[in-house]
Amino acid sequence: MKRYLPAIMVIISVITIASGLAQLLLPGFVLGFIGAETNLLADHFFRIIGMFMALFGGLLLHTVYNAIPGRTAVIWCALQKLGAAAMVGVAVWDGLFSQLALGVAAFDLLSALLLFSYFNYLRRYESV
Repeated sequence: MKRYLPAIMVIISVITIASGLAQLLLPGFVLGFIGAETNLLADHFFRIIGMFMALFGGLLLHTVYNAIPGRTAVIWCALQKLGAAAMVGVAVWDGLFSQLALGVAAFDLLSALLLFSYFNYLRRYESV
């Protein structure tokens, strides 16, 4: 599986960028899809979250395509995914999001685990 990690990172990056842009551009639609309340304030804060998701996805994509991928960027992207999974889980627990949002949390948790694996995979570049 290790040889597929860079390709998996690209897929995670693209999904993160796309979902972040969806939250940024269509917050009411996305919030409604996951069963959350929509209003101007919720939409505004969801747009901010979407912006940062798109930025972290872009950072990861940029890192994967660097001649020597930076482990620092990867660990911060992994922590972002881990935090996102936890906060979506909390939102479901608190009744802010529907059970459907657990799919989002699961994707973020799996992404975090894969990112931690990619972080370790990149040790081979440290001697370069």
